[in-house]
Amino acid sequence: MKNFEWKADNAEETIGFAERIGLLLEAGDVITLEGDLGAGKTTFTKGIAKGLGIAKTVNSPTFTIIKEYQGKLPLYHMDVYRLKDSEEDLGFDEYFEGDGVTVVEWAHLIEDQLPVEFLQIQLFYDNTSGRKIVLSPKGSRYMQLCKELFE
Repeated sequence: MKNFEWKADNAEETIGFAERIGLLLEAGDVITLEGDLGAGKTTFTKGIAKGLGIAKTVNSPTFTIIKEYQGKLPLYHMDVYRLKDSEEDLGFDEYFEGDGVTVVEWAHLIEDQLPVEFLQIQLFYDNTSGRKIVLSPKGSRYMQLCKELFE
């Protein structure tokens, strides 16, 4: 499938782009975020939360693994970086198939538990404060979302 790229010069632009994605999301959507430490995964999630109408401060669930926020749809924010075993049963499928939007940081660590269709987003350093954001849709739902986003 085709990849889509976006450049953001600062954190505000990253949040703004992610907010646009958040406005397009539906119950059951799964977004995976990959990138080096400090690349902006949690910042990106803040933008998605803004698009979902979540007023509460979003921060990294590194030590709790999953945080839930309420907006027009629930947001399930996961950071699986500290999981020791991808086979650990934390009920991921209940979130992926639930009534909210799931965002998974470091998703490659639970690749075998991800649904067949999801939107993979990779964040790369582009300069000192900028980011290159690459969206890789996995499935027709996410291809359509990307086309809508980039029209």
